[in-house]
Amino acid sequence: MDLSQVMPKFPDVTQFAIPFFILAMIVELVWLKFSGARNKAGFETRDTLTSLLMGTGNVVAGMVFGIVSYAALVWLWQFRFLDLGLHWWVFAGAFLLDDLRYYWYHRIAHRVRWVWAEHVNHHSSQHYNLSTALRQSWTGLFTGMFVLQAPLVLLGLHPAVIAFTFGFNLIYQFWIHTEAIGKMPGWFEAVFNTPSHHRVHHATNPRYLDANYAGVLIIWDRIFGTFVEELEEDRPRYGIVKNIGTFNPFKVAFHEWINMLRDAFQRGLTFRQRLGYLFMPPGWSHDGSRKGSGQLKADYVRLHPDQVGMPGLPGGTTAKAQSAMPVPGE
Repeated sequence: MDLSQVMPKFPDVTQFAIPFFILAMIVELVWLKFSGARNKAGFETRDTLTSLLMGTGNVVAGMVFGIVSYAALVWLWQFRFLDLGLHWWVFAGAFLLDDLRYYWYHRIAHRVRWVWAEHVNHHSSQHYNLSTALRQSWTGLFTGMFVLQAPLVLLGLHPAVIAFTFGFNLIYQFWIHTEAIGKMPGWFEAVFNTPSHHRVHHATNPRYLDANYAGVLIIWDRIFGTFVEELEEDRPRYGIVKNIGTFNPFKVAFHEWINMLRDAFQRGLTFRQRLGYLFMPPGWSHDGSRKGSGQLKADYVRLHPDQVGMPGLPGGTTAKAQSAMPVPGE
């Protein structure tokens, strides 16, 4: 179908999934109550309410601001190189390419503080359950990361097709936010993102930092070297490296924006240092007084030299040299 003169419209599939989300959270809550899962992250009423409010705010923000990014992509459509139409294989290709786009967005969100400022709220819960999936950003538009969809539009995928297929991606990601499911069959774990893989992503254990960015297909992490397996002997601990200790959804939504801008505009910095606080990885500081994920991993292998070179941890000569360095406070 030629889309040059047509504006296709598709349903918002996430709206149809809401009853499933609610039912699944009830089932998970019952499981936690009667399974005797004492070591699970479980539910905390105020935390769950915060996640639900964050999800509601995300929907409202999408309705108010989402039109800006969508309009920008529709404007870009006139410059496309191809028009791939609405064939079934176009939707399949759009899902695959947008899942790859999501992997790189997600990886950037953990390695660039400007984008981390909007994504960190999703990681701010110290609990891990299905309601955590709904703890979403209110400020995604302001990072400008919708530009990663521009190549897909220029390739010939209409913005409506991209938005439609991404809805299925979001629905898929809901069920992986749980401890009620252990590991899936090996073939499934090898190809798809699973609760086990995503527990790693939400964990603050040093070996698990900056790993498993996948949306649906875990193969992207395997291809690009960011995959780390969940280990029974190192159970995930959830939250962020420095937990914010609040259930206030406004603080959850904006705390990192405030902290980032406060850092960037403190007195006495060079222009380059100010940019560093905006665009270097979380934990970067101009004077080296803070620790990013690399330093936290190095500290861990200095304390546990037997772990040098394990997945998610530094290895080789550098790590061995680091392991011989004294740890502050020892």
